[in-house]
Amino acid sequence: MTMSFPRQSARTRRFTLGAPRGATVAPDGSSVVFLRSKDGTDPVTCLWRLDPATGEEVLLADPAQLAIDESDLPAEERARRERARESAGGIVSYSTDENAGIAAFTLGGQLFTCDLATGTVKQLPAVTPVFGPRLDPRGARIAYVAGRSLHVIDVASGTDTVVARSESEQVSYGLAEFIAAEEMGRMRGFWWSPKGDALLVARVDETPVHRWHIADPAHPERPAQVVAYPAAGTPNAIVSLVIVGADGERKATVDWDRGMYPYLVTVSWDARGPLIVVQTRDQRTLRVLGVDVLGGQTTVVQNAHDAAWLEIVGGVPARTGSGALVWTIDDDHTRRLTVAGEPVTPAGLQVRAVLDVTGESVLFTASEEPTEVHVWEYSPEGLTRLTEGRGVFSAVRAGGVVVLSGTTLDSTRARTWIRGTDVEIANHAEVPVITPNVEIFAAGDREIRTAVLLPSGFDPASGERLPVLMDPYGGPGAQRVLAAGRAFCEAQYLADQGFAVIVADNRGTPGRGPRWERTIQGDFCDVVLEDQVAALQAAAERYPLDLDRVAIRGWSFGGFLAALAVLRRPDVFHAAVAGAPVTDWSLYDTHYTERYLGDPGEEPDIYKTNSLIEDAPSLTRPLMIIHGLADDNVVAAHTLRLSSALLAAGRPHTVLPLSGVTHMTPQEIVAENLLHLQVAFLKESLPSA
Repeated sequence: MTMSFPRQSARTRRFTLGAPRGATVAPDGSSVVFLRSKDGTDPVTCLWRLDPATGEEVLLADPAQLAIDESDLPAEERARRERARESAGGIVSYSTDENAGIAAFTLGGQLFTCDLATGTVKQLPAVTPVFGPRLDPRGARIAYVAGRSLHVIDVASGTDTVVARSESEQVSYGLAEFIAAEEMGRMRGFWWSPKGDALLVARVDETPVHRWHIADPAHPERPAQVVAYPAAGTPNAIVSLVIVGADGERKATVDWDRGMYPYLVTVSWDARGPLIVVQTRDQRTLRVLGVDVLGGQTTVVQNAHDAAWLEIVGGVPARTGSGALVWTIDDDHTRRLTVAGEPVTPAGLQVRAVLDVTGESVLFTASEEPTEVHVWEYSPEGLTRLTEGRGVFSAVRAGGVVVLSGTTLDSTRARTWIRGTDVEIANHAEVPVITPNVEIFAAGDREIRTAVLLPSGFDPASGERLPVLMDPYGGPGAQRVLAAGRAFCEAQYLADQGFAVIVADNRGTPGRGPRWERTIQGDFCDVVLEDQVAALQAAAERYPLDLDRVAIRGWSFGGFLAALAVLRRPDVFHAAVAGAPVTDWSLYDTHYTERYLGDPGEEPDIYKTNSLIEDAPSLTRPLMIIHGLADDNVVAAHTLRLSSALLAAGRPHTVLPLSGVTHMTPQEIVAENLLHLQVAFLKESLPSA
């Protein structure tokens, strides 16, 4: 019996289980260490080693053999996995020394090391629960967080030292605050010196942050979870940096104008010293600062300013072997790579992230066509593209070995391989029972990248006109229309239920350059809806669509967009499913929301215009709202406030609360049945043909 797609997708965590990830290349190129579970339904991730010359794989660390109970993870680890959208278990992250000779990881809050040559695993007597361990570059010590304090443990002797002790329940050392992990992509709060003799440590004081209480109504006997949540317009955590020795000696506090630049974006520390990036609260100015490790003084290395906002680009700043700063600039239509202040990529090539800097060579990802992401290399000799075909790719490298990974539009399986060889890291992910048949085209005058999927076997010449299901995300920071076949499996399943499924990336989404992204400044509604309607109309000129039966669904920003569509354009959209929608942007976090809408205290009209609450009386179409009650990102208050407003206006609607479910909805049964329930609701809600 063939397994249904919803069950298969849920069991395989959307086909991520069994796929290799998290690769590290040894600096001499002799080995590649990576993470992978044993098969496509096994959620327990193991640590492996590959010989890039022969392709031979060795299982280094298997959590099943260590017999560690992971049922009660530390709160910090649960939060990290939620921020990282990590749905697997086992060894989900690790760190190595500079020679990739030893790895450190946690299981069930306990600390382990693994000799990457022999596979010998050793448990260390660390203070538990352990969070975020990182080996020093020399491999002699491991720094980790326990009880909101930063510890250093000697690998050989097991001697444990508190190097930065928390002064209160509101203060932590070595942890990334909520918005750093959720919005800035900074998951860490401490960084080793190249010699392993000192650390830069983030001190986070959450005293001023408002406390929210997230309860589980299905279990009233349990206390509510207290979350320090910095909603738009409210105080953030106070973040500073201290320099401590590996022995715990406090050396200095890093000095910068934290009043003007409250956000600590990223930190790096190479042989020339530390670089930190700080940001103003309005996110219009970024500064790269060099740090004097003896006294903590800082000097300005780079200034960047934009009248709207500046995006955070992964992997920068960095320095070449000669000390030249690697950075990016926005020149209206293009995000360009710079070295020593000079652009080294052409107009039209949108830089996505810097992956590695070795010597004078910079490895990075970039897009010529917005739906594709390729790996590029810059060197003083010029630019070289390392990947081919319609696809989405990334890479890691060291010691002359480049490990490429990615997927293409005509495949549902990712591939990871050693460049210039026939060696691949085996992918044990299941093959989807569905094969997407997707066409991507540029819709309308703005060339909105749009994907269309029709039911399998459907004959466009049959004369039948299909009901439409729009399936966007639509918000800044994420694309849905990418040349990756696996990304469209769920859309094909929905199409096979009798819909023409349309996925469109409106203005504000990545990959089209700064001007495209910034079109949504102050406006999450009109511009986004206008482009979704334009994509729908363009698709109707190419496919047999029934524009009298148009539904829309989405999650998170997509949930906001789905609800917005039936509230403000009921002439176009006839039913909607809104999953975990933001309904009142004053309830969402500072760093994301204020970047686009400003401070609600200064821009109350913008927040009112972008809120769904005021639109509740205008609902005339069927609307299902889905929300996980344990969601600490888009809290359930969003849905409850909209539902209350709809009820007060006498507008019928459906609310599906998910007890114990977070923003990710990782639970297998929940993930499977959510698809069934959405399809049933949309079929019942659309007008008859």
